[in-house]
Amino acid sequence: MENRMKKPHAICIPYPVQSHISATLKLAKLLHLKGFHITFVHTEYNYNRILKARGPKSLIGAADFNFETIPDGLPPAENDDVTQDVFQLCLSTSKTCYVPFCNLLKKLNNRASMDDQFPPVSCVISDGFMSFTLEAAEELGIPNLLFWPFSALTVMCLLHYPHLRERGFTPLKGTN
Repeated sequence: MENRMKKPHAICIPYPVQSHISATLKLAKLLHLKGFHITFVHTEYNYNRILKARGPKSLIGAADFNFETIPDGLPPAENDDVTQDVFQLCLSTSKTCYVPFCNLLKKLNNRASMDDQFPPVSCVISDGFMSFTLEAAEELGIPNLLFWPFSALTVMCLLHYPHLRERGFTPLKGTN
C-alpha cells in the first residue's frame, strides 16, 4: 500500500456554474491520473442537481477521488432545475463559504490523523472566483493555487476589449 505521506491530496473547488465545474473536474481527473488523492468540493445545490440528473451513484468516486459539499449561502430555490443567479451566487459565496470551507479542511485533516490510508490535505486548487479559499488555506498553512477556467474566446475578448473601446466600438450605442 502506498504511503499516505507520499501521495499528495488536492482539494479542488470550482465556482458553482457548469463550465467552471467541468473545467475543474477535468483538471482534478488529470491530477488523479498523476497520483493525487482528490477531494472535489461542490455546493450542496449543484451536488443535488447532479444526483437528480444522473442518479444517486453518479458521484461515487474511487477510494482516492471523493466528493464533498459546502453550502452556497443562498436560500433554497423554488425550482431546483435552474441555474442560480450568477451575481447573487458570487456575492453569497464570497460572504458565506469561508467558514464551511475551513470546517471541511479541518474535517479532512482530522480524518487523515486517524486513518493511515487517508492523506492530509497538501494543497487547495480553487477557482479564481472562490477567493475565500485563499484565507482559509493560509490560516491552515496549506498552499493554494487559483485556477482560472476561461475559454480561449473569453481570453481573446479580454485582450481585445481595450482596443475596441479605444476605437469607439464599445460600449454599444443606440438600439441597432
